[in-house]
Amino acid sequence: MAGVRIQAGASLRLDDIYRHTRDRWGGEQAERYITGLFAAFDRIASHGVASKPVPAEFGVDGFFFRYEHHFVYWRKLSNGDIGIVTILHERMHQMDRFREDFA
Repeated sequence: MAGVRIQAGASLRLDDIYRHTRDRWGGEQAERYITGLFAAFDRIASHGVASKPVPAEFGVDGFFFRYEHHFVYWRKLSNGDIGIVTILHERMHQMDRFREDFA
């Protein structure tokens, strides 16, 4: 089974998501949300999440799926692992933030 690698942009987003959720809804909810995200990452290789190809206008090979209020962008790495590229909130301007994190 493929491993999951959290890339730099995604790591920063996870920290932001945790802090925002903790500050707004408490530590317990933040832990639940982050744990749920990681469980979803683990289901990518087994097709346990319904991923779609990243639209052509993004100019990259990759996939995405929705987890609650976030979109998770990922790609297959050259060694066969899953690379979590970024995680963007549904209210963010996806194209701009995606380009920042994929660069």
